[in-house]
Amino acid sequence: MSKTFSHLDEQDNPSMVDVAAKQISHRKASAQSIVTLPAEVMEHFADGEIQTKKGPVFQTAIIAGTMAAKKTHDLIPLCHPLGIEGCKFQISVNEAREVVIQCTVKVTGKTGVEMEALTGASIAALTIYDMCKAFSHEIVIRDTRLLAKSGGKSDFEHK
Repeated sequence: MSKTFSHLDEQDNPSMVDVAAKQISHRKASAQSIVTLPAEVMEHFADGEIQTKKGPVFQTAIIAGTMAAKKTHDLIPLCHPLGIEGCKFQISVNEAREVVIQCTVKVTGKTGVEMEALTGASIAALTIYDMCKAFSHEIVIRDTRLLAKSGGKSDFEHK
């Protein structure tokens, strides 16, 4: 069976996927973004956080990412509005001194939450950029990707 674009109808017009016949299931997705911060930003990193005049960077990024995940359907035209049941973030600094953002979203419904997890991770990364740009514009956001999804007709895990 060949794959087709799910958001096109028979006339190749944009169309929201009809999920009416799908079974309700517990669905979960995790996504990641990586933010590379230059030394002049990382020198402000202490005790697991970057403090700025605007406030705690990672804590603000978590709030922004959560708000964005809940509003994904307002940002991406053909996404279904979902009553998200859980949205968790992990923000850490790895050995390469990169900020690794992971967003995990859960819902019980007829459609998955991959876009919500990707949106949450992306907006958290953009928030870190916004809050740290006074120190440097050499900040790089990269490798935004789906890590795993479960609960739909197929599961996925990035290897």
